[in-house]
Amino acid sequence: MSIFADPKLGLVPGPVHDRLAEQSRAMAWYDWAGYIAPSVLDSVEFEYFALRNQASLFDISPMHKYRVTGPGAVAMLNRMVTRDIRKIAVGRVGYTLWCDEAGHVIDDGTLFRLGEDDWRLCCQEPMLSWLDDAAWGFDATITDESHTVAGFSLQGPTSFAILEAAGLALADLKPFAFATPEDGLLVSRTGFTGDLGYELWCDWDAALPLWDRIWKAGAHRGLRAIGYEAVDIARLEAGFLTAGVDFQPVHATERLHRGRTPFELGFGRMVDLGKGHFNGRRALLAARAAPRSRLLRLDIEGFKPARGALIYDRFNRELGHVTSGVWSPTAKRNIALAHVKMPQAEAHPARLWAEIYTHEEGRWTTRMARATPMKAPAFAPARARATPPARF
Repeated sequence: MSIFADPKLGLVPGPVHDRLAEQSRAMAWYDWAGYIAPSVLDSVEFEYFALRNQASLFDISPMHKYRVTGPGAVAMLNRMVTRDIRKIAVGRVGYTLWCDEAGHVIDDGTLFRLGEDDWRLCCQEPMLSWLDDAAWGFDATITDESHTVAGFSLQGPTSFAILEAAGLALADLKPFAFATPEDGLLVSRTGFTGDLGYELWCDWDAALPLWDRIWKAGAHRGLRAIGYEAVDIARLEAGFLTAGVDFQPVHATERLHRGRTPFELGFGRMVDLGKGHFNGRRALLAARAAPRSRLLRLDIEGFKPARGALIYDRFNRELGHVTSGVWSPTAKRNIALAHVKMPQAEAHPARLWAEIYTHEEGRWTTRMARATPMKAPAFAPARARATPPARF
């Protein structure tokens, strides 16, 4: 075991840490929910191109996972989140958000409908106390599965072929659906990369044999273990948001009114104001007509990543800031996500400029680059939606 995973240092190893430590040449680890997780194992370039051209395996076990069960589970969850979860069928996965009473997003996550009254919520932020409060008065039981359920993200064009080689026949599995091909194993066609991919869920103690099984099946199909930096590039190409980066979960903000509504984050379609009362509904009824800003996908002129850049209009008025920015190796575009004030975000999108700071050879320089809003993600391949998938 790596010394960096010593529990005495405050971080604990995940279920497959020994396998990751064996491959860690960069020795670049970070804290994910109290677990030691790889930022990079070898190099971000190798890992990114494996994800996009072959297949990648990423340990998502540190993610927070909560089971919601009981006769009142549907009513309780529908009272908490912004979408109508009654439309999520058994065997399906739905993306959702939940807000405080001011309509500001607390967190987002994926909701698995395991049965009529049996759900699993996966999210980035710790939510046990909030879920317990939300369940008050409902006949629903909340169970924290964060340390008992492990998960792996298998992503990339050869991911289906690897599952097939591992004896998991899932050709008919559609995006945002899941199946239980074996006892104790749940496989969902979900992911955070915008590519063809799957997430595998099992008991914590069964994680290491499952990892080895997938690893063996991928030996001749380009499978590579990866860290978060490669995932971060891929998720930005797909236009996905990261809590704590592209928006601040309102419970983590230090100042009042720093939260964001779903409308400001571009998720108005995830707010069902007609389903009945839910947390934040009254505030969202008013907020939908007057959003303070919009989170825009931007194509930035040049090739210097714009993360942290300020956004201006052509009259040199500050309008917002970039939350995430990267040069996309696949799309060959300099892409970013940015909060831009209203009404300029919609009225004059062609007038946006990014002030980019770069540090080269001990010197900071700045340049202005045109920022063009994009209507679609930079990367959205047909293979991500094809059923059955190709084997590549």
